[in-house]
Amino acid sequence: VSPVSPALCLSLQSCQCLAWKPRPVGVWPCPGGSQHVVAGYSDGTVRVFSVSRTEMELKMHPHTAALSAIAYSTDGEMILSGGKDGIVAVSSPRTGMTIHVLADHKGSPITVLQCTRKQYHDFGVEGGELWLAASSDRRVSVWASDWLQDKCELLDWLSFPAPAGPEGFDSLPPSLAAFCPWEHGVLVYMGFGMQKEALFYSLRKKQVLRRISLPAFATSLSLSPAAPFMAIGFADRLLRLQPCSAGEPQDYAGHDDTVHLCRFAPSGRRLLTASHSAVLVWELTGA
Repeated sequence: VSPVSPALCLSLQSCQCLAWKPRPVGVWPCPGGSQHVVAGYSDGTVRVFSVSRTEMELKMHPHTAALSAIAYSTDGEMILSGGKDGIVAVSSPRTGMTIHVLADHKGSPITVLQCTRKQYHDFGVEGGELWLAASSDRRVSVWASDWLQDKCELLDWLSFPAPAGPEGFDSLPPSLAAFCPWEHGVLVYMGFGMQKEALFYSLRKKQVLRRISLPAFATSLSLSPAAPFMAIGFADRLLRLQPCSAGEPQDYAGHDDTVHLCRFAPSGRRLLTASHSAVLVWELTGA
């Protein structure tokens, strides 16, 4: 692995979360073309970096608390950032301005932000994008947005029950949510609750469609973009590949600590997982 610029390394010391800028649909990367990542920091700043030039291009300060989640909109024209105080901000990397601040999750750290494309009139609301925010108190909000028209409409609000647990969010499993790539209008939720399970929720029917039992509460989640299965990380160093239709789950060891990150490549043929002291890349030969 070749070292990157020392300036870029220094700027990433307090990074709490990051996301790659998506490639526009139908556009292939050209040789030498710039790639960008956005990073959220403990001082409440959002910074955009050019990977090809190994330099910071933009610094914004939309938060007063440390960031805990960050994502690009599907077209890469907006940045969604969530703080440990539950505030979600929507900012433009073109102008550096914050155009929306949402306080619906205020008081609970944002654990997940994710965006996906939608048909313009899906679910009876306007906008070409759906996005969700999950927070540590087991709440998930789903929104329909058209950023060019300055529209952002709440589509659904989910609250998942749980037994009495330890005080403080840090001692509980994270609330995890993701849109289902192979089942339109469905999201998957995992978190501290009455049962250790994955819930498949329909945005159209406003109900849980099915449940998959898990051996423990999940600590990380990623859904394959290529096939109906998901990768789930657990605190006991276990990685599970879980089919969402027929088939038995497959468990893998390899980490020496909690698997706190799972992330499929866009092709679905590789999977990156991370724990405290290890980052592993898995080749999925059967994908």
